[in-house]
Amino acid sequence: VAVFKAVPAQIKIAISVGIGLFIALIGLVDAGFVRKTASGPVPVGLGVNGNLVGWPTVVFVFGLILMIGLMVRKVKGAILIGIVVATGLAVVIQKMYNIAPGFTDNGPDKAPTIVDGGWGLNIPNVPSDIVATPKFDFSGQFDLFGAFQLDNVTLVAAILLLFTLLLSDFFDTVGTVTAIGHEAGLADKDGNVDNIQKILLVDSVAAAAGGAAGISSNTSYIESASGVGEGARTGLASIVTGVCFLLTTFLAPLVAIIPYEAATPALIIVGFLMMSQIKNIDWDDLGIAIPAFLTIILMPFTYNISVGIGAGFITHVLIRVIQGRSKEVHALLYLVSGLFMIYFLSSPINNWTA
Repeated sequence: VAVFKAVPAQIKIAISVGIGLFIALIGLVDAGFVRKTASGPVPVGLGVNGNLVGWPTVVFVFGLILMIGLMVRKVKGAILIGIVVATGLAVVIQKMYNIAPGFTDNGPDKAPTIVDGGWGLNIPNVPSDIVATPKFDFSGQFDLFGAFQLDNVTLVAAILLLFTLLLSDFFDTVGTVTAIGHEAGLADKDGNVDNIQKILLVDSVAAAAGGAAGISSNTSYIESASGVGEGARTGLASIVTGVCFLLTTFLAPLVAIIPYEAATPALIIVGFLMMSQIKNIDWDDLGIAIPAFLTIILMPFTYNISVGIGAGFITHVLIRVIQGRSKEVHALLYLVSGLFMIYFLSSPINNWTA
């Protein structure tokens, strides 16, 4: 909580904006609108070789245009309506053309390979049954002290691994809470959010519970911003979402109808909403502007929220010291910046101690 409050308000805004760009990029990539290039100096490009390919991309573009139109007309539930209608279109297209999935395991050593023009994840086939019994095969399959089995790794490497996971998870959560708090209008003038201690407690317990259940880490996902974009402001939204998730464990075949291309337009819309806060950053103060800039661009460019936050913290501290304004920086920010330096240098430190 103290670390959260030690961050300057405008750096918190930059975190929110950076996450907005990040989730917009995720949406574009998941929809196949932006893809990695096969070769050459350009890392990503439009579709395949500069061209949009396949009906799934059409579904994405249609869904995005529909959501924009509904938002402009101030229709309540624009994002949900867009997803439902785009899913309906995807089902019709799949029925007509029987489009293959966008990934196969036919690569070397059965590595996944991309199929141009295929569906990104779910194939929108209407299932024969819409209800299925949930499976819990992986529950309880975890090793609490596995990281410290030192047969093939040093103690320093194990500690650095756990430290990296802790730092990444903590600041991913801080960034998510900051972004959603600003978008929902729940942050005060200093960018702080009420009940942050309870939020962090729930997030940490959920992360541990996720591992115990044999699944990926439970955390505060930035996709929650889509709910805020639809007007969610209280804990009731989280309860409703949790109940809906519980129901989907039995309705998995029905939920599997929704393809990425129908859902990802929501990420673009939410990214736009979060981007609007950039006007509140003081671009004339280099001690704020440069860290804010690095925070914003490094999140999408590195596909990592924590990297953007760490770069912003470190440069903010360095610039304030160079400006002779070191007393304006909270003591905890010096500590956190030092921890991020260790985070960024963990690989050479590990090699040095090996």
